[in-house]
This record gives sequence, C-alpha cells and structure tokens, in this order.
Amino acid sequence: MRVGIDAGKGHHWAVAVDADGETLFSTKVINDEAQILTLIDSARERADEVRWAVDISGRASTLLLALLVAHGQSVVYVPGRTVNRMTGAYKGEGKTDAKDARVIADQARMRRDFAALDTPPELVTTLRVLTNYRADLIADRVRLINRMRDLLVGICPALERAFDYSAAKGPVVMLTEYQTPAALRRIGVKRLTTWLERRKVRGADAVAAKAVEAAQSQQIALPGEKRAAKLVCDLAHQLLALDERIKDNDREIRETFRTDDRSEIIESMPGMGPILGAEFVAIVGDLSGYKDAGRLASHAGLAPVPRDSGRRTGNYHRPKRYNRRLRWLFYMSAQSAMMRPGPSRDYYLKKRAEGLLHTQALLSLARRRVDVLWAMLRDKRLFTSAPPVTQTA
Repeated sequence: MRVGIDAGKGHHWAVAVDADGETLFSTKVINDEAQILTLIDSARERADEVRWAVDISGRASTLLLALLVAHGQSVVYVPGRTVNRMTGAYKGEGKTDAKDARVIADQARMRRDFAALDTPPELVTTLRVLTNYRADLIADRVRLINRMRDLLVGICPALERAFDYSAAKGPVVMLTEYQTPAALRRIGVKRLTTWLERRKVRGADAVAAKAVEAAQSQQIALPGEKRAAKLVCDLAHQLLALDERIKDNDREIRETFRTDDRSEIIESMPGMGPILGAEFVAIVGDLSGYKDAGRLASHAGLAPVPRDSGRRTGNYHRPKRYNRRLRWLFYMSAQSAMMRPGPSRDYYLKKRAEGLLHTQALLSLARRRVDVLWAMLRDKRLFTSAPPVTQTA
C-alpha cells in the first residue's frame, strides 16, 4: 500500500492506494501528534507493507516525518513540480488537497526513483535553522538599506550618493543623529568628527568631511524633509541593531559548525569559510544521498544536462531543477578563492584564456571545486595545493 500525503502547516491530507491504484481511504489529518499516530496505526492495520510519500520536506512536515521515521516507516519525497505536472494527467481540472495526495500516492506506487527521507542529525537540523534565519536577516537588512536610501534621496541626493551604507557602519551611525543638510552644516566637520569618534567610528574624519561636503552642495530644504529625517533616524537605529543580530547569529553558526568532524577539512579549502561551510553541511547532510561528486554537482546545477533531438546531439544546457542555495555557495567560494594566488586562480585564468566569460569561468571553477571537496571529504584529507601522491605497488 502507498500513502500519499499533501502536507500543510495546519493539516495534511492523506490518500492510500493499493497495488492496482485503487483508493483505500482519503482523510484529513490535523498536524498533531495524536492524529498522525492514529493515521499510522490505521495504515498499518490495512496492509503489511506501507510506503509513505510526501511533497514537502520542510518545517511543515517536520512532526509528520519525525513520527513516521520513529515508527520505522519508509518515506519518499515526491517533488511539488512532479505533482503539478502529473495532476493534468488525472481526471478533473479542479485542484484540491485530496487530489494532490492521490497523485502523490499514485506516483510513489508507479515509480521507484524518488529519494528516501529520514530525520537529519541534530547538528544538521540546527545548522539549517541558523542558516535559514541568517538568510532572513540578510534579506531584512537589504530591505532596510533600500528604504533608507530612498528616503535620503528625498532629503539630500548628494548625501545618499556619498556613502555605501551597506558596507560602512560609520555613515549609518551618523544618520542616527544627523540626516539633513542643514543639520550637517551646523555641526561642521570638526564637531562631527569628535561626535563620531566618541562612538568609535573608524575613519571618523573622512566620514565627517564627506558628509559635510555633500550637505554644502544643497542649500534648499526639500518638502517633507522633517518627517523623512525622523524615518531615516529610525531606520538607521534598526539597521545597527540588525547588524548586531547578524553578528550574534554568525558567531553561533561558526561555533555550531566547528563541532562537526568535517569542519576542519571544509575550512581548509580556500574560499570555504565557516558560514559557507555551515550552509554546505545544512544542505547536503552527511553526503549519503550522493553517489559521487557528479551527483553533488548535479544537485548544485553545475553539471549540464543534454537536450538532444533528432540529429541534434551534444546540445547541453543548464538544468532547471537544482538547489539554488548550493549553487550560490559554490559560486561564492569559487569567486573568493579566485581572487587569491593559487590553483583556483590559475584554473580561472586558464578558462578565461580559452575564451570563457567571467561568469562561465567561475562556474567552471566551481564545478572543479565540487570534485576536490568531494575527494577531500571522502579521503578525510585537508586541502593542499600539491596533488596527492599516488601509491604504486
């Protein structure tokens, strides 16, 4: 018997089918331990062998998956893309939870290539929570900076252009007190420098000089300036507080990641610091789901897939189904490693000499680094720029 579950935050919908695809039961299940256990018992009473399939492997199905694994049940993951595409092959145009669960169960009955699911180790789960939270904090930071810059344009365009508020803390500290050209002109360079130094701003004199110079280029007060200045002040305070939260989160990520036995190996590879290393472990787990480095590269979208038709052969393109976060971390690590002398930079320059564009050369380097990192973890070896010595008989 196959049981397909359309998972949700508040409730799931479960549909069971037999070997012939006939529906045995279809029921709504509240996302609650007691009701899920009742569902498991009911399914086990109907058949000796029960296989479960879900379409979500994230937070919404955490309790469900934990209970299924704890009771020795076999669970596979049916991607939502598969469910959406196959829904059109079933009777009716309507979309309901019951129909989706029916499709999930039927696909699990007919196919044997879906990935099995298991509860990840505590370390991996913790890193997933921390790295996902960090991604949310970074997104919030980008939104705050964009709002602040937009308001600054309505106060003093020259002041908005003067600094990169995403990279420098000093100008943000200044905006907690001085946001308008008139206020900056009144305080002057010398007093503003002293004010910034008391708040431990690096390069306070340069920040003050540039800010006052921008203020002196505009004598007129723009409409809505006072209210916009208060909002900029509030956003600047929020941004500074958010930076502290990000710093605390990064510290917790580093400390957690370095409790993993593989952390030293991963960090030894140029360009793979503790943050990217934690992202890597959070996504791939213990690597048991990857047969070889090629499978890992495919999951990262770094292995091209063929698109042949008729007499057209050898036509490769980037895959559409891959983990965007995994691809991003390999790309970022390759970009960081490429900037320093070493094998990564040599390989990048070689690809550029072959005529590849910057992005193409970086992706080629990222693909090569997948093989290297895989071999390092397989052999439990730290990175070295010299190739390993081959033992001969």
